[in-house]
Amino acid sequence: MRITTLCYIERGGRFLMLNRDKKAVDENKGKWIGVGGHLEENESPEECVLREIREETGLTVADVRLRGIITFILPDWGNELTFLYTAKADTFDVSACSEGTLKWIPIEEIGALPLWEGDRVFLPLLQTRQDCFSLKLIYAPGGDLTGYALDGKECEA
Repeated sequence: MRITTLCYIERGGRFLMLNRDKKAVDENKGKWIGVGGHLEENESPEECVLREIREETGLTVADVRLRGIITFILPDWGNELTFLYTAKADTFDVSACSEGTLKWIPIEEIGALPLWEGDRVFLPLLQTRQDCFSLKLIYAPGGDLTGYALDGKECEA
């Protein structure tokens, strides 16, 4: 199981979103996601998320908070355990990103973007919950969300 981080950086009612549009082979191709990546050897999730934010955006962030732990069941790509964070930025200025196109999107408009269906489950939780949640997202081959469990309680997609 891969171990990754994912962060939604907020400033002025907007999240910094990454459109994965640059790599030829990318499981997130064409999707809008937060920033993050894989943990390196001997790295904690907190060290990873801060490194990935610097590498992908050039930002220095504040108020970095662990908001959730997500277990992705992904038959096409391999399962993944993701530490989900939020953070605050003090500027809208970001570096060019080799992973894709970065854009500040008003939070209320994010639902209209091409997202993974599981992101539509957890993104609202970032607005409505202050605690750290546990989420299991179950995908079928081909990428359709078939079910999920929030804090251990199963739900249908």
